[in-house]
Amino acid sequence: MKLSKITEILELTYSGDDFELESFSTLKEAGIKNIVFFDNPKLLDDLKNTKAKVVLTNKDFIDFVPKNSIALKCDDPHLCFAILSRYFIQKPFDFSSKPNISKDADIGENVQIGSSSHIEEGVVIYPNVTIAQNVHIGKNSILYPGVVIYANTKIGQNCILQAGVIVGSDGFGYAHTKRGEHIKIHHSGNVVLEDDVEIGSNSTIDRAVFGSTIIKRGTKIDNLVQIGHNCELGEGCIVVSQSGLSGSTKLGRNVIMGGQSATSGHLSIGDFAVVAARGGVTKTLKGGKTYGGFPLMLQKEWLKKQAKITKFFKK
Repeated sequence: MKLSKITEILELTYSGDDFELESFSTLKEAGIKNIVFFDNPKLLDDLKNTKAKVVLTNKDFIDFVPKNSIALKCDDPHLCFAILSRYFIQKPFDFSSKPNISKDADIGENVQIGSSSHIEEGVVIYPNVTIAQNVHIGKNSILYPGVVIYANTKIGQNCILQAGVIVGSDGFGYAHTKRGEHIKIHHSGNVVLEDDVEIGSNSTIDRAVFGSTIIKRGTKIDNLVQIGHNCELGEGCIVVSQSGLSGSTKLGRNVIMGGQSATSGHLSIGDFAVVAARGGVTKTLKGGKTYGGFPLMLQKEWLKKQAKITKFFKK
């Protein structure tokens, strides 16, 4: 999209040279064809070093935009990003050309596979599965009935996706106007499932806003689990039924999330940590310990607390 069109949509003032921009990006990954937004002082160093051609930001940060970037001043950069995001996404499902399917793959009835997707040998796809364009599915993986895979998803070898799994749909992200309207943020990233991952029935894994939502090798996810956009789950994690991870949660290796446990976004849980059933994680946790309750604490302390409360009410 030309910069002149962007400024017209956002009703911003710009009088310099016109040129085309290809996509939004993160501050760190942006290049001369990208546009970014900035409104978070914690990322100020990233702003100072960004290679983005255009930066949407407010008056407080204009002076920190690099000299080689063009600063577009706006009152709410996040809202401007949301408004523009729909112009930079591709068609979600494209079946206009043939996929590449191994002759040794087993494809069931009423399966749709999108353009340029690649299905390797030994893959089994049961009936009524929908796979979008540019999806890669590795050897010997199994997709049960009703699975939906969105564009650009990468699935490794020996993965199992149970019935009704959704991989790569938009994350739950909105910007808000002063009048309380919710403006959708269209996500342009993807999902990567490494080898030996299993996803239980009716679980969902959201695509990233930018970059990838990543589920690493050997992780097992139960039924009815929600994995938000830009999450990263380390190797060998176990996530039990009805758990939910908010966007940009990062689990180390072999983390266990008990049933109905949950996290708020933008936090990390260290290697070999355990969050007991119904535990609510609101801050970064160290590895190697077992946590429980809400507010979250060490599980043994939570159990002591519950015992004291029980004794109090017995009196």
